[in-house]
Amino acid sequence: MKKIKVGIVNYLNTMPLLYGINHSPVMDSIELIQDYPSNIASFLLDGKIDIGLVPVAILPALKEYHIYTDYCIGCDGPVASVCLFSEVPIGKVETVLLDYQSRTSVALLKILLNDHWKIKPAFVDTTSDYRSSITGTTAGLVIGDRSFEQRKSSLYAYDLGEAWKQYTGLPFVFAAWVSIQRLDDQFIKAFNMANGSGIENIRTIIDSMPASLFDMEEYFTRYISYELNPEKQRGLERFLELLTH
Repeated sequence: MKKIKVGIVNYLNTMPLLYGINHSPVMDSIELIQDYPSNIASFLLDGKIDIGLVPVAILPALKEYHIYTDYCIGCDGPVASVCLFSEVPIGKVETVLLDYQSRTSVALLKILLNDHWKIKPAFVDTTSDYRSSITGTTAGLVIGDRSFEQRKSSLYAYDLGEAWKQYTGLPFVFAAWVSIQRLDDQFIKAFNMANGSGIENIRTIIDSMPASLFDMEEYFTRYISYELNPEKQRGLERFLELLTH
């Protein structure tokens, strides 16, 4: 049988989901492709994968899509690994460097800067590591594992999950399992169970990890929230409304 191509982000926050998938019989029926968020999004748009843990900001670009599984990459307050870093308070930021690895975080940041913080800085797209340019009145959006390193360098860190919660009162969904075409129900059931198994084994994952720049137990249990529950779905709907207006 032809294997189902599954795209997933290769960040720390996906480790529980990856653990569940890798330790599940579902591995026999999939080809796992790992990359950073914006590339996984492109793979889905280009038909190179069948389902992907993709940044939800791409959803308006899809004529048809299906969100599968009871799990996502989300937060209900601070997320720790998606922050705007600067050397000056937010009101003095004049330029913002945008992380090339993300679409959802960039879109979220633009909404928050305009509607929540009410400032209009200049935006600069990046294509490679730009963190050394976060200086003076130039701030930078840094996501993923690199944000833990940046915390040691920047005076100010504005957590986008926390800011979204302050602005809307809702949780936020950064990425969800999305396909363009409907997938087999039996596969989705098994895939959902694999995801759930990974979440149930977070303690095992934490115990196997080397020392880190951030408290991984705090990160996996307090900052990242994996269940795609009704509140998160409301947060996702609100984000998509703001994104398309």
